[in-house]
Amino acid sequence: MNDNPSQVPMRTPLPSKDMVLSACAGTIVLDHPVLHAAQQLASLYQVREHTDADVIDRERARLVCLIDAWVAAEQPPAFDAAYLHSETVGMIIDRLARLSVDARAAAQGPISVSRLRHARHRLTELAHAYSDLAFEISRGTRRLPEFSHPIPDEDHV
Repeated sequence: MNDNPSQVPMRTPLPSKDMVLSACAGTIVLDHPVLHAAQQLASLYQVREHTDADVIDRERARLVCLIDAWVAAEQPPAFDAAYLHSETVGMIIDRLARLSVDARAAAQGPISVSRLRHARHRLTELAHAYSDLAFEISRGTRRLPEFSHPIPDEDHV
């Protein structure tokens, strides 16, 4: 493994939490594969109620796998003693997309102030957690779980 991962930066860094949240809201500020996937994930959550959930979930799984494959190819080697994170970046981006859509829907509907505050708080907390994880990955101080499996294929699902 790598004794000094801080010397091996990511080839292309993960986007900031603000960029990810903007992508989930429909605005991509940088041509980045993670941002495109985040935007697509949020779009899937927006139409989920009116679309076959199995089709949506297969596409979500495909996008999560694409994010994870990109991160695996771009991240520097982690320290031998780096702590393992419980989720992949793709899983977190998927949850950010869902919480982003939920928070926007809550803001537009008849909802109590406390429920709206709670929806926004959950989104903010996860966005900060993503930011911390992105930093740790770039420094090699956090390992990601290896859930590698083939990217779901529309013809073989």
